[in-house]
Amino acid sequence: MSPTARSFLATMISLALYGPALVFANAETSSEPCPDSEARCIPASEQTQDVNNAPIRVVADRAEAQTNEKAIYNGNVEVTQGHRKMTADTATLRDPERIVTAQGDVVFNDGQMMVTSDYLQANLENEDTTLNNAQYKMLCTPGRGEAKRVFKNGTTFYELEDGTYTTCPDEDKSWRFSASKIEKEDSSLFADLYHPRFEVMNVPVFYLPYLRVPVEDGRLTGFLYPSVSWSDRDGIEMETPFYWNIHPQLDATITPKYMSERGVQLNTNVRYLTPLGSGALYSEYLPDDQRHPDLDARWGFNWTHSGVQGHWRYQADYSKVSDISYFQNIDSDVGKREDNTLLQTGEISYRGLDWNSTVRVRDFQPLTENTSVYRLMPQVDFNYYAPQVMPWLDISVPAQFSVFANDHPNKPEATRTHLAPTLTMPFTRPWFNATAEASMLYTHYDQRFDNAMPDAESTATLSKSVERKIPTVRLHSGVVLERNFWAMGGHFSQTIEPQVQYLYIKDVEQGDIYNPVNFSGGGYDTARLQTDYYGLFRGNQFSSIDYINPANQLTYGATTRFYDGGYKERLNLSFGQIYYFDQPSNQDAETFDYSSWALEGEANIDDYLFLRASMQYDSNLSEMQFGNAIAEYRHQQFYAQTSYRYVAQEYIESTLPNRDISALTDDGLSQAGVVTGFPLWGGLSFKGQYWRDLTQDVMLENQFSLTYRSDCWVVGLSYNEYLLSRSDINTDPEYDNNVTLSFSLLGLGADSGFNFSTDSGNALGYRNPFALKN
Repeated sequence: MSPTARSFLATMISLALYGPALVFANAETSSEPCPDSEARCIPASEQTQDVNNAPIRVVADRAEAQTNEKAIYNGNVEVTQGHRKMTADTATLRDPERIVTAQGDVVFNDGQMMVTSDYLQANLENEDTTLNNAQYKMLCTPGRGEAKRVFKNGTTFYELEDGTYTTCPDEDKSWRFSASKIEKEDSSLFADLYHPRFEVMNVPVFYLPYLRVPVEDGRLTGFLYPSVSWSDRDGIEMETPFYWNIHPQLDATITPKYMSERGVQLNTNVRYLTPLGSGALYSEYLPDDQRHPDLDARWGFNWTHSGVQGHWRYQADYSKVSDISYFQNIDSDVGKREDNTLLQTGEISYRGLDWNSTVRVRDFQPLTENTSVYRLMPQVDFNYYAPQVMPWLDISVPAQFSVFANDHPNKPEATRTHLAPTLTMPFTRPWFNATAEASMLYTHYDQRFDNAMPDAESTATLSKSVERKIPTVRLHSGVVLERNFWAMGGHFSQTIEPQVQYLYIKDVEQGDIYNPVNFSGGGYDTARLQTDYYGLFRGNQFSSIDYINPANQLTYGATTRFYDGGYKERLNLSFGQIYYFDQPSNQDAETFDYSSWALEGEANIDDYLFLRASMQYDSNLSEMQFGNAIAEYRHQQFYAQTSYRYVAQEYIESTLPNRDISALTDDGLSQAGVVTGFPLWGGLSFKGQYWRDLTQDVMLENQFSLTYRSDCWVVGLSYNEYLLSRSDINTDPEYDNNVTLSFSLLGLGADSGFNFSTDSGNALGYRNPFALKN
């Protein structure tokens, strides 16, 4: 719905529909005082009464009736019906014409809006209504305006003369919309505006001879708000979107985009709704990129679909661009990018009472040279569940069939079948839980070497056919202990939640499978997961099953939480470690009986200071492997957040074996940043952020902005400088910077206003990492 139309059109029309004509039709006089008529918002959710059938009450200082001629109410006339109320100096009902007239300070209030007028006339027979010199004000949302004349022709036609609308408060003339005449058919969702104008300080800024807008939920073919912007890369940008209402289940937005440095780009977004779900087709087409004349036409395409039908679920997300440097050169909204690839996937799922199944296909378009990603063509998941076969026994049988394809000459293709029947014995009490779990992991690989494989030296140990059987046993238990205590003059509660887990995974030879442990860059869909406190209790250290890490280990850890008197969590601390009974047989490096300690914690100090930190400390080597910390201060509209992260060089090398990272860092990662925002004075506020790589002594990003916000408009100025590229640590970094000036009208939706802006860069921005249980 158009916010402009919703305000000054729908308001005036509602007055004509629900005003005094309805009131006087069934009026009864009362001498009791009316409820307070204060102009306050009554949300629609609170208007539960059927107001049209509510009793009507009329109060006046004097009432005079002339039989079969007229009834006259004088002095402080008040008419109420439910949450509606009208007041006037005088009101007259003429009979037999059945014409109602109200004069002198006519005020109407229905909890959503308040309208004043000096004259109202309504015919109760044909429902014609006229208001003169009407002024209105929205009570639940910003919006006010006026109309010289409002006319309602029965129930079929409405007309407003010299209507205006603005979200600015009273006496603020910053901006407004106006039209010499507005017409609407009762059966239509739209209104016709004749000679609409946009005015700033009562000075017309733009004019259209005619405009049609929706005043109710509905869609209309026509032009949308244009936009103008500027950037270093593209120059002056102008967009004029055109909306095409093709069908109730189909529409399109066509946007020609002019870029002075590149040419004209055509962007199209088609949306549809079918019994199988909803989706959209989005495309970008630039026939001639003037900044890259050596390239052919440049384009991008994305199709998304999502739907549920009974037990079935459908999802698709397919994207493709014309060249690998498309996103580096063009500001684009195409698709989802993951690790310098563009996602292309689709799946169909079925869910039964005790089983579910999914069939998916997945591909990626590489966005860098010499990138090769495995395609799933297809992958079928089947999961069978039998919970509570007995009161103490659950059974599950997850199964998966995957076909992996790849065009790289030195990478294998494979068909993988995996089955993992599992028996689980859970035991749960409010203060104690225990789980015993046993499974048999069976995986079969058919690996194909269509090109240079397996003669390539790096993968010479691969086998064409592999069967892998790995039994696993997992025993886990945890206790929750609680105590109350007094401290610092207040009541607190503390819980201690120790947990212990024994994990056994048989150590089997897996060097004949293409996996990330035995082969650099290996793994069909498997990568190593990051370790943290909760990761200590994970069964597999890898994201998928191309490598199952052997284990004969005991994991122990504990969490303690502190709650205040209102049971708000103020502090938690967690720590844990793994003890290895046996070391994996394929470990060449020095091994230890204990893993690194994993520690993390959070604190909320009086709701204004928030802290979070985590680290992994190797007590065997007496060194920290990685860690991060965030501190944030909040007070009213002021906030400041500073963060730091560290990763040791040795840890990076151990988790990325056979990878040369010397071009990225020569002493691990050590990065810090700060993000802040606060009001200055009046409506002016400041936001800024700064990030730096301390290891390489390189600035990552610097950004600040000033914003002035009034009651009905906002203007902002910002500067952003960020690291664009750096081939290695021995070359000078390359930066890009831009300046943004934007102006928007408040109350007209997110796409309103005229923005002069540049690309936003890669702003890291504010994030909320705090997860205290409150």
